[in-house]
Amino acid sequence: MSPPLTSRASDIRAVLSKHTEMRLSQVLERLTGSASEIEKERKKQRERFHLPSLIESGAVCVTQIQMATHILKGIHPDPEVKKATNILVTPSDLAKVAYVGSHVLGDEFDVDATGNGAFNKKTYEIFLLLNAEFEGSSVLNLLKNRDPDAIAALGGSSEQSAKWAEAFARIDSPRCNKPASHTLAKQIYWLVADDPHDDASYHLLAPLYPTSLAHRVYQKLQDDRFGDEARAAREARKQGVFHERPVREYPNLAIQTLGGTKPQNISQLNSERRGDNCLLASFPPLWRSLEVKPLYGTASLFKRYGARLAVRNLVKQLRGFLVETTSSNVRTRQTRDEIVLALIDELVQFSAELRTLEPGWSAAPECELPEAQRAFLDPLGSGLTVDDAVDRVAADFANWLNAQLREPLPVGDPEFLHWRKLAREPLHDMQEEVAHEQ
Repeated sequence: MSPPLTSRASDIRAVLSKHTEMRLSQVLERLTGSASEIEKERKKQRERFHLPSLIESGAVCVTQIQMATHILKGIHPDPEVKKATNILVTPSDLAKVAYVGSHVLGDEFDVDATGNGAFNKKTYEIFLLLNAEFEGSSVLNLLKNRDPDAIAALGGSSEQSAKWAEAFARIDSPRCNKPASHTLAKQIYWLVADDPHDDASYHLLAPLYPTSLAHRVYQKLQDDRFGDEARAAREARKQGVFHERPVREYPNLAIQTLGGTKPQNISQLNSERRGDNCLLASFPPLWRSLEVKPLYGTASLFKRYGARLAVRNLVKQLRGFLVETTSSNVRTRQTRDEIVLALIDELVQFSAELRTLEPGWSAAPECELPEAQRAFLDPLGSGLTVDDAVDRVAADFANWLNAQLREPLPVGDPEFLHWRKLAREPLHDMQEEVAHEQ
């Protein structure tokens, strides 16, 4: 039975409850889908952000997770947090140098959670919860100082709350008790003296992935590319009028995906980015003229798309893998989806090439493509408004892929639905990016 709380302990409990309600509200605002899907997800999230159960279950998770600003799993996903070093630093305490680094984050930065992919999200929420402020300090600092009211505010019996407080007080502690790297991690011999022939003139460096900095870069690029103000600034430029916000472009931006189809296995912030790690171009312009021709005399874009060498090779790889694989497990599904996502990347590239053509090519009588495909490939010149163009193109892709695999594989509706789901989001992102750039 829980002992009665003091007035101060009740105030701390109220702070924790208010934070949990705020986080729940943020999550519920982002829900999309059908009414039944949203209601189902609402119930799930309310259970997840129920303060007593969040505290109780979170205390079990924290020992398997490392809170960090620099993680090793961004370099390679295999190392365990208890066997390899991950670092939590305050960026403002780092040396100030004339290069972009984690020091530029100052005191405003996101701490990541890495370790057991099943517990990253919950531990991340616990960390945010414990950093709620009370009387000019965080609840976490109160627990570290064994504040009796903060301990009691966690709930439960006196013995149980003391155990929870002990676990939470170590949430940001290192999980590996000594500096250690991993055989699969990258290592660099760095010359620190004048003689490169002298082995003693080198330090062996083990780089870590700057997850907090990478997340800030991602947030900045998302705002510059898709934010409301950025969209208004691009519209102002299009109309030839002044806007106080500058328009920022990122040509040749590359996306490195960390974690494959399971980005949560890397870290929580990586999961929030869906595994996307933005890489800015760092090379001089290289111009290459592509012979891009309009799709005339064909009833589907997938006839020309399927003839591309890279697409043929990927289909052959996927078909061979599925024929030779007899077991259905997580690794099998992950490998299968990685090949399909590569096919979808080729579709995005193919579509981007066609969008470099003079707008209006799809309106020619020689173009026999379906309306949805014309609206998707020639959004500025087709003269068509097809609200579900992305969904229909994704379905066309799923049908095409099933046709490529049907001999000798027994594919059908379940596969169709899965391929369509995988294709929908990248195609939607492409459509959104083009819409924002108009």
